[in-house]
Amino acid sequence: MNLERVFEDVERSGRGALIGYLTCGYPGLEETIEIARAMRRGGVDILELGVPFSEPVADGPTIQKAVYSALEAGVTPWDCLEVAGELSNDVPIVLLCYYNTVYANGVERYLSAAAEAGVEGIIIADMPVDESDEIYPVAKDLGIDVVFLVAPSTTERRLRMIAERASGFLYVISRYGVTGARENLAETTLELVEWVREHVENVPLAVGFGISKPEHVRDVIAAGADGAIVGSAFIDEIHRSENPEEAAERVEKLAEELAKGAEEGYQVRRAGT
Repeated sequence: MNLERVFEDVERSGRGALIGYLTCGYPGLEETIEIARAMRRGGVDILELGVPFSEPVADGPTIQKAVYSALEAGVTPWDCLEVAGELSNDVPIVLLCYYNTVYANGVERYLSAAAEAGVEGIIIADMPVDESDEIYPVAKDLGIDVVFLVAPSTTERRLRMIAERASGFLYVISRYGVTGARENLAETTLELVEWVREHVENVPLAVGFGISKPEHVRDVIAAGADGAIVGSAFIDEIHRSENPEEAAERVEKLAEELAKGAEEGYQVRRAGT
Protein backbone atom coordinates (compact mmCIF):
# COMPACT_ATOMS: atom_id res chain seq x y z
CA MET A 1 0.00 0.00 0.00
CA ASN A 2 1.51 3.37 -0.97
CA LEU A 3 1.26 6.36 1.34
CA GLU A 4 -1.34 8.28 -0.64
CA ARG A 5 -3.67 5.29 -0.40
CA VAL A 6 -3.18 5.34 3.37
CA PHE A 7 -4.42 8.92 3.47
CA GLU A 8 -7.35 8.02 1.21
CA ASP A 9 -8.34 5.11 3.44
CA VAL A 10 -8.06 7.24 6.57
CA GLU A 11 -10.21 9.97 5.02
CA ARG A 12 -12.86 7.43 4.05
CA SER A 13 -13.03 6.46 7.71
CA GLY A 14 -13.87 10.07 8.58
CA ARG A 15 -10.69 11.43 10.12
CA GLY A 16 -7.30 12.93 9.44
CA ALA A 17 -4.15 10.82 9.52
CA LEU A 18 -1.90 10.54 12.56
CA ILE A 19 1.80 10.03 11.89
CA GLY A 20 3.92 9.08 14.88
CA TYR A 21 7.71 9.30 15.14
CA LEU A 22 10.07 6.95 16.98
CA THR A 23 13.85 6.98 17.12
CA CYS A 24 14.90 3.51 16.03
CA GLY A 25 16.84 1.77 18.77
CA TYR A 26 15.61 3.88 21.67
CA PRO A 27 15.40 2.50 24.26
CA GLY A 28 16.38 -0.64 22.30
CA LEU A 29 15.68 -2.35 18.99
CA GLU A 30 13.18 -4.88 20.33
CA GLU A 31 11.62 -2.16 22.46
CA THR A 32 11.18 0.01 19.37
CA ILE A 33 9.14 -2.75 17.76
CA GLU A 34 6.89 -3.22 20.77
CA ILE A 35 6.40 0.51 21.32
CA ALA A 36 5.61 1.01 17.63
CA ARG A 37 2.96 -1.68 17.80
CA ALA A 38 1.47 0.03 20.85
CA MET A 39 1.34 3.31 18.91
CA ARG A 40 -0.43 1.52 16.09
CA ARG A 41 -2.98 0.08 18.51
CA GLY A 42 -3.57 3.58 19.82
CA GLY A 43 -4.40 4.95 16.39
CA VAL A 44 -1.17 5.87 14.58
CA ASP A 45 -1.69 5.45 10.83
CA ILE A 46 1.92 5.84 9.63
CA LEU A 47 5.16 5.31 11.56
CA GLU A 48 8.02 7.71 10.95
CA LEU A 49 11.07 5.68 11.95
CA GLY A 50 14.09 7.83 12.72
CA VAL A 51 17.51 6.50 11.69
CA PRO A 52 20.03 7.67 14.34
CA PHE A 53 22.58 10.14 12.96
CA SER A 54 25.45 11.88 14.71
CA GLU A 55 24.39 15.40 13.68
CA PRO A 56 20.58 15.54 13.89
CA VAL A 57 20.43 19.26 13.09
CA ALA A 58 16.65 19.36 12.61
CA ASP A 59 15.93 17.87 16.02
CA GLY A 60 15.52 19.49 19.40
CA PRO A 61 16.80 18.20 22.77
CA THR A 62 14.10 15.56 23.26
CA ILE A 63 14.81 13.64 20.07
CA GLN A 64 18.55 14.35 20.22
CA LYS A 65 18.69 12.57 23.58
CA ALA A 66 17.02 9.51 22.05
CA VAL A 67 19.26 9.61 18.98
CA TYR A 68 22.49 9.79 20.99
CA SER A 69 21.31 6.97 23.25
CA ALA A 70 20.67 4.76 20.23
CA LEU A 71 24.06 5.63 18.72
CA GLU A 72 25.84 4.84 21.99
CA ALA A 73 24.12 1.45 21.93
CA GLY A 74 25.59 0.83 18.46
CA VAL A 75 22.40 1.07 16.41
CA THR A 76 23.20 1.24 12.67
CA PRO A 77 21.19 2.25 9.59
CA TRP A 78 20.99 -1.44 8.69
CA ASP A 79 19.54 -2.28 12.10
CA CYS A 80 16.81 0.24 11.32
CA LEU A 81 15.91 -1.61 8.14
CA GLU A 82 15.61 -4.84 10.11
CA VAL A 83 13.22 -3.11 12.50
CA ALA A 84 11.29 -1.70 9.53
CA GLY A 85 11.01 -5.20 8.11
CA GLU A 86 9.56 -6.46 11.40
CA LEU A 87 6.98 -3.67 11.46
CA SER A 88 6.04 -3.09 7.83
CA ASN A 89 3.20 -5.62 7.92
CA ASP A 90 1.77 -3.87 10.98
CA VAL A 91 2.02 -0.21 9.97
CA PRO A 92 3.19 1.78 6.91
CA ILE A 93 6.80 2.88 7.46
CA VAL A 94 8.51 6.13 6.47
CA LEU A 95 12.21 6.42 7.22
CA LEU A 96 13.46 9.73 8.57
CA CYS A 97 17.18 10.12 7.94
CA TYR A 98 19.90 12.48 6.73
CA TYR A 99 21.54 12.52 3.33
CA ASN A 100 24.91 11.22 4.48
CA THR A 101 23.31 8.07 5.88
CA VAL A 102 21.96 7.07 2.48
CA TYR A 103 25.03 8.25 0.55
CA ALA A 104 27.59 6.57 2.83
CA ASN A 105 25.79 3.23 2.63
CA GLY A 106 25.29 3.40 -1.14
CA VAL A 107 22.17 5.00 -2.55
CA GLU A 108 20.98 2.03 -4.61
CA ARG A 109 22.13 -0.51 -2.05
CA TYR A 110 20.45 1.12 0.92
CA LEU A 111 17.24 2.11 -0.83
CA SER A 112 16.91 -1.34 -2.40
CA ALA A 113 17.21 -2.89 1.05
CA ALA A 114 14.67 -0.41 2.37
CA ALA A 115 12.21 -1.40 -0.35
CA GLU A 116 12.75 -5.08 0.45
CA ALA A 117 12.02 -4.30 4.11
CA GLY A 118 8.67 -2.81 3.09
CA VAL A 119 9.53 0.85 3.59
CA GLU A 120 6.88 3.01 1.89
CA GLY A 121 8.59 6.39 2.02
CA ILE A 122 11.71 8.28 3.00
CA ILE A 123 12.23 11.76 4.44
CA ILE A 124 15.77 13.09 4.08
CA ALA A 125 15.76 16.02 6.46
CA ASP A 126 18.70 17.90 4.95
CA MET A 127 17.99 17.23 1.25
CA PRO A 128 16.37 20.14 -0.63
CA VAL A 129 14.42 19.34 -3.76
CA ASP A 130 17.04 20.84 -6.09
CA GLU A 131 19.69 18.48 -4.68
CA SER A 132 17.57 15.33 -4.92
CA ASP A 133 18.60 14.13 -8.39
CA GLU A 134 20.72 11.29 -7.02
CA ILE A 135 18.10 10.00 -4.60
CA TYR A 136 14.74 10.72 -6.21
CA PRO A 137 14.90 8.59 -9.39
CA VAL A 138 16.29 5.57 -7.55
CA ALA A 139 13.59 5.75 -4.89
CA LYS A 140 10.88 6.27 -7.49
CA ASP A 141 11.98 3.21 -9.46
CA LEU A 142 11.86 1.17 -6.24
CA GLY A 143 8.38 2.39 -5.37
CA ILE A 144 9.51 4.46 -2.37
CA ASP A 145 7.89 7.85 -1.96
CA VAL A 146 10.34 10.72 -1.36
CA VAL A 147 8.68 13.08 1.11
CA PHE A 148 9.88 16.67 0.77
CA LEU A 149 9.71 19.39 3.39
CA VAL A 150 7.94 22.73 3.05
CA ALA A 151 9.04 25.43 5.51
CA PRO A 152 7.59 28.82 6.45
CA SER A 153 10.38 30.35 4.34
CA THR A 154 9.51 28.36 1.19
CA THR A 155 8.74 30.61 -1.77
CA GLU A 156 5.94 30.00 -4.22
CA ARG A 157 8.48 29.23 -6.96
CA ARG A 158 10.19 26.66 -4.78
CA LEU A 159 6.87 25.17 -3.71
CA ARG A 160 6.05 24.55 -7.37
CA MET A 161 9.38 22.68 -7.75
CA ILE A 162 8.57 20.55 -4.71
CA ALA A 163 5.05 19.83 -5.93
CA GLU A 164 6.41 18.46 -9.21
CA ARG A 165 8.32 15.73 -7.37
CA ALA A 166 6.04 15.27 -4.39
CA SER A 167 4.58 11.85 -3.67
CA GLY A 168 3.29 10.17 -0.54
CA PHE A 169 2.75 13.46 1.28
CA LEU A 170 4.36 16.83 1.84
CA TYR A 171 5.88 17.45 5.26
CA VAL A 172 4.83 20.97 6.23
CA ILE A 173 7.15 22.37 8.93
CA SER A 174 4.92 24.35 11.23
CA ARG A 175 7.49 26.90 12.37
CA TYR A 176 11.14 27.93 12.30
CA GLY A 177 13.60 26.07 14.51
CA VAL A 178 13.94 22.44 15.52
CA THR A 179 11.57 19.71 16.64
CA GLY A 180 10.08 19.80 20.12
CA ALA A 181 6.74 19.81 21.89
CA ARG A 182 5.08 23.20 22.27
CA GLU A 183 2.20 24.48 24.39
CA ASN A 184 0.52 26.54 21.70
CA LEU A 185 0.08 26.36 17.96
CA ALA A 186 0.96 29.61 16.20
CA GLU A 187 -1.64 31.25 13.99
CA THR A 188 1.01 31.41 11.28
CA THR A 189 1.02 27.60 11.22
CA LEU A 190 -2.62 27.51 10.17
CA GLU A 191 -1.99 30.24 7.60
CA LEU A 192 0.93 28.22 6.19
CA VAL A 193 -1.27 25.13 5.83
CA GLU A 194 -3.90 27.13 3.99
CA TRP A 195 -1.27 28.69 1.68
CA VAL A 196 0.31 25.33 0.79
CA ARG A 197 -3.10 23.79 0.24
CA GLU A 198 -3.97 26.55 -2.22
CA HIS A 199 -0.91 25.72 -4.32
CA VAL A 200 -0.67 21.93 -3.96
CA GLU A 201 -3.68 19.78 -4.76
CA ASN A 202 -2.19 16.50 -5.93
CA VAL A 203 -0.58 15.21 -2.72
CA PRO A 204 -1.60 15.02 0.96
CA LEU A 205 -0.21 17.52 3.47
CA ALA A 206 1.02 16.53 6.93
CA VAL A 207 2.12 19.09 9.50
CA GLY A 208 4.95 18.52 11.98
CA PHE A 209 7.34 20.30 14.39
CA GLY A 210 5.77 21.25 17.71
CA ILE A 211 2.56 19.26 17.21
CA SER A 212 2.10 17.62 20.60
CA LYS A 213 -1.52 17.87 21.78
CA PRO A 214 -4.89 16.65 20.50
CA GLU A 215 -5.98 20.25 19.95
CA HIS A 216 -2.89 20.90 17.80
CA VAL A 217 -3.77 17.88 15.66
CA ARG A 218 -7.39 18.99 15.45
CA ASP A 219 -6.52 22.53 14.43
CA VAL A 220 -4.05 21.72 11.63
CA ILE A 221 -6.41 19.18 10.10
CA ALA A 222 -9.34 21.57 10.41
CA ALA A 223 -7.19 24.15 8.58
CA GLY A 224 -6.78 21.84 5.58
CA ALA A 225 -3.96 19.42 6.41
CA ASP A 226 -4.56 15.74 5.70
CA GLY A 227 -2.49 14.59 8.64
CA ALA A 228 -0.41 15.59 11.65
CA ILE A 229 3.07 14.41 12.61
CA VAL A 230 3.87 13.96 16.30
CA GLY A 231 7.39 13.10 17.43
CA SER A 232 8.78 14.72 20.55
CA ALA A 233 5.57 14.14 22.53
CA PHE A 234 5.91 10.39 21.99
CA ILE A 235 9.61 10.42 22.83
CA ASP A 236 8.85 12.43 25.98
CA GLU A 237 6.53 9.64 27.11
CA ILE A 238 9.34 7.12 26.67
CA HIS A 239 11.76 9.37 28.56
CA ARG A 240 9.30 9.51 31.47
CA SER A 241 8.84 5.74 31.65
CA GLU A 242 10.66 3.47 34.07
CA ASN A 243 10.57 0.45 31.73
CA PRO A 244 9.57 -0.49 28.16
CA GLU A 245 6.20 -1.84 29.28
CA GLU A 246 5.27 1.49 30.82
CA ALA A 247 6.56 3.27 27.72
CA ALA A 248 4.29 1.18 25.49
CA GLU A 249 1.29 1.95 27.70
CA ARG A 250 2.06 5.67 27.70
CA VAL A 251 2.48 5.99 23.94
CA GLU A 252 -0.64 3.96 23.25
CA LYS A 253 -2.68 6.26 25.48
CA LEU A 254 -1.20 9.37 23.87
CA ALA A 255 -1.89 7.97 20.40
CA GLU A 256 -5.53 7.41 21.36
CA GLU A 257 -5.87 11.04 22.49
CA LEU A 258 -4.17 12.40 19.38
CA ALA A 259 -6.26 10.20 17.09
CA LYS A 260 -9.39 11.72 18.61
CA GLY A 261 -8.02 15.14 17.70
CA ALA A 262 -7.47 13.93 14.14
CA GLU A 263 -11.09 12.81 13.92
CA GLU A 264 -12.41 16.04 15.40
CA GLY A 265 -10.32 18.14 13.03
CA TYR A 266 -11.62 16.30 10.01
CA GLN A 267 -15.21 16.73 11.16
CA VAL A 268 -14.67 20.46 11.70
CA ARG A 269 -13.22 20.81 8.22
CA ARG A 270 -16.07 18.85 6.63
CA ALA A 271 -18.62 20.94 8.48
CA GLY A 272 -17.06 24.08 7.06
CA THR A 273 -17.17 22.97 3.43
